[in-house]
Order: sequence, then C-alpha cells, then structure tokens
Amino acid sequence: MSVKITALEAENVKRIKAVALTPSPTGLTIVGGNNNQGKTSVLDALAWALGGEKFRPTAAVRDGALAPPHLKVILSNGVVVERRGKNSSLTVTDPTGQRSGQQLLNAFVEPLALDLPRFMQASDKDKADTLLNIIGVGDALTSLDREIKALYDRRTVIGQIGAQKRHAAEELTEYPDAPSEPVSAIELIQQQQEILLHNADNQRQRDRLTEITHAKHRAMDELTRLDEQLKNLQERRSQLMEEYNATCVQEEAATKTVAQLQDESTAELEQNIRNVEEINRQVSANLAKSKAQDEAERYAQEYTTLTEQIKAKRAARMELLNGADLPLPGLGVEDGSLTYNGKHWQDMSGSDQLRVATAIVRRLNPDCGFVLLDKLEQLREEFGFYAQRLLTFQYEGESGAAKMADIMRKLRAPLDTFQDAHFPTATRIDYQNDETGLPKSDVLSFALADGSKIIVRPSGTEPKLKAYLFARGENQAAAEKVLDELETLMNGYCKE
Repeated sequence: MSVKITALEAENVKRIKAVALTPSPTGLTIVGGNNNQGKTSVLDALAWALGGEKFRPTAAVRDGALAPPHLKVILSNGVVVERRGKNSSLTVTDPTGQRSGQQLLNAFVEPLALDLPRFMQASDKDKADTLLNIIGVGDALTSLDREIKALYDRRTVIGQIGAQKRHAAEELTEYPDAPSEPVSAIELIQQQQEILLHNADNQRQRDRLTEITHAKHRAMDELTRLDEQLKNLQERRSQLMEEYNATCVQEEAATKTVAQLQDESTAELEQNIRNVEEINRQVSANLAKSKAQDEAERYAQEYTTLTEQIKAKRAARMELLNGADLPLPGLGVEDGSLTYNGKHWQDMSGSDQLRVATAIVRRLNPDCGFVLLDKLEQLREEFGFYAQRLLTFQYEGESGAAKMADIMRKLRAPLDTFQDAHFPTATRIDYQNDETGLPKSDVLSFALADGSKIIVRPSGTEPKLKAYLFARGENQAAAEKVLDELETLMNGYCKE
C-alpha cells in the first residue's frame, strides 16, 4: 500500500508565516493562489520535511520571523515527521511510538517525488535509463540497440561499397563478341602448323599422283616403242604390261583419295594471331565487368540481409517494450531517448512532460504515493483555466414535477442558440434518445461554441432541477465570469 501525505503544518518557512494543509486522500491536491503568495514555499516545506537537509531551501527562514521554522507532516502509514528549532532537528515517530530518523523516511519516500524538476531537467538518456530500469528491460533493450546500431553501421558501409562497385561496373567497357577466355598465341600458331603439315601431306599425295601419271605415260610410250620390237621384246612387253596394269590400279586408288581431299584455310587463325592482344584485352575487360557486377550483386544481397536483420531486431525491441509494464501507455525509448506517443521530450507539450515525469516518478517507488508538482501554470497556459459550478432549482408543491417537466420540454425543443447571444450552442445530446450506448436517462447536455458546457437533469428523489456549469478562461477570474453569465442564463430558464 502506498504512503500518502494526510496533513502538513508549517511555520516561518520562506514566505509562509503559518499554514495547515490536509491533502485530498485521492486525486490531485492543488495549492492555488497568485504569484508570490507562497505556493512554492508550501511544496518546498514538504520536500524539506520528508527529504532531509539536501532539500533545505537556501533561504529557509521567513524574513522577519522571530521563531525558527517548524515543520510537521503526518503520513497515511501513521508516521509523524517533525523538524523544528534553529538546526531543524528531525523527529520521526512510527505508529508504535518508536522514534527513528531520515533512514526510515528514505525507505518509502522517493527523492524525485520531492524534486520533480530534477527528473524533467535530466538528459534524454538519463530519462530513458530511468524508465528502462523501472520496467526491467534496460539491459536487454541496450543490447538490442547496440546490435541494431552495429547492423545499421555495417549495412551503411555495405551499401556504400555496393554502390561504388555498381558504379565501377557500369563504367567498364564490355565487348559482346569477344571470347569468354583469353586467347593463347602459341595455341593459334600450333593450330596453324598442324594445318600446314596437313596441307603439305596433301601436296605430297598430289605430287605422287603426278608421278604415277607420268610413269603411266612413260610405260605407254615404251609399249608403243616396243610394239615395233614385238617380236624381239615379247617378254619385255609382258613385264611392262604387268607394270602398266599395276600402275592403273594405283592411279585409280590415288585418284579417289585425291578427290576427297579438302584444304583448310588458316586466314582466320592468321588474323587472330595478329589480333591476339586486342582480343585478350577485350576478354580481360569483360571478365573485370563480370566480376564487378558479381561483387555489386553480392553487396546488394548482403545489404538486403542486413536490412531484414535490422527489421527483426527492431521488432524484438518493440515486442520487448510492448510486453513491459509501462508506467504510462505510449511511453517508449528510441535511440536511447525517452518518447511519449512517438514524441521526444523536447517535442512534448508542457502538460505531457508533467504527465510523463509524474508517472515515471510514481513508479520509481510504489510505496511513495505522492509527487510534488510545481508550476502547474504550464497546464493552464496550454489548456486554459477550468472552473465549474452546480446550480440547484427547487420546485415545491404538487406542481413542482410538472414545472420541471415543462422546463426540460422547452430545453428539448428545437433551438439553435440559448436566448443569450453570447452562448451559441455547438451541440446538444439528449440522453433519452441519443446513440451513445449509455443508459437512457432524463439528462440534457449542451456544448457551447466557446468551450463551455451545461448539463441539466431533474433529481430522481426530490423536486429539484440541477444544472452543472463548466467554463474555461485565460485565468480564474475569466472562468468565473463565464460561470456567472451561464448562471444568469440558466436562471432565466429555471427560476419561477
């Protein structure tokens, strides 16, 4: 159970001559008044009483005071705290009557609850660290943030290198008609030599054919000559005839072989030999471009992989925060800084800063059920000063109920504005016929164009009509003036 302040007494502290304060047991207790009337002195007195000498105001004693400061605070757990005398000696008494000191107070009093500005003035990192320590995910979130940053930095480098590689690849020249591998001049020459040898062998066969043909002709010439000597050279003729027949067979075979021969051209090889350096330059250029493109693609794939890893880490980070017991919905930590509804501290309104700071400080020590807020004027500067008032109209006798019913009927009748031109009606809700989903009831709500509001309902137990007036102004006086005007307006409708 949290400890709350149930009573405060202070004398001769700063601007306070004497004050007794009984805070509300629930909700917000407002210490109001104009400037320089001692509102901050009351808060400083509380902080001093509960927080000890480090919270003692610089000018603690009231100017002109004849007696030293005296502070007394009663807490909801029965502890009584007193500081009195020139040295502000401390007495802490527990419900059993046992006396203690500052150590007992420190057990359930959160220092930041006494000095909220210290939290609000802390660095973004310190605010974020405070929140993370409260919800118990500081170390895990820090580790994730460190991993995300490392991945992000790596991805940035990879992206830069990949872009450079891609640009370099685009700048390199490509030769589509060049071979995929460098050409060897030695191999080309070897191929040329093989063809030349092949062609030389063909030529030898052609020469042999010529020789055979010449031999045939010589034999025939000899036969012609020997015919004249037939009688004397019959044996020689027979031999020559055999030679002749043999050469005819050879000729036929050689002719068929020669007819099938086909010479190969070395022109392309000779041209390639002459262009081998240019070809190899083109091949090297194509290989360099292909390598550059492969590197660019590899870095692009790595960039994509790192991006997915970053997304996963951020999702884990979000899941970690979503699963945490946050002091206030909408709180988070981004890049080591505290955020609320997606806004960093410097981008929050003054009211949101107070809301965030109060929620976190309350969570720091659950046993400390109070937070001292100064400068609530920030809220009024942002949203205006709000005031409210209750009007009760009583109708006696048997006609009272009928009178109230008639007033409600008139207020339900079609009307664009109240009779007072200063208060044009923006909207009207009739809770007997509305679609709000609330239980049907004899209640009318008027939202006026200036931000004021009027709610009218009959009493359910007695002949009374109640009107609830709500007004907003730049300050309390302005808001009260609007309430006076609204009261005059309702008197015109509801007074007999």
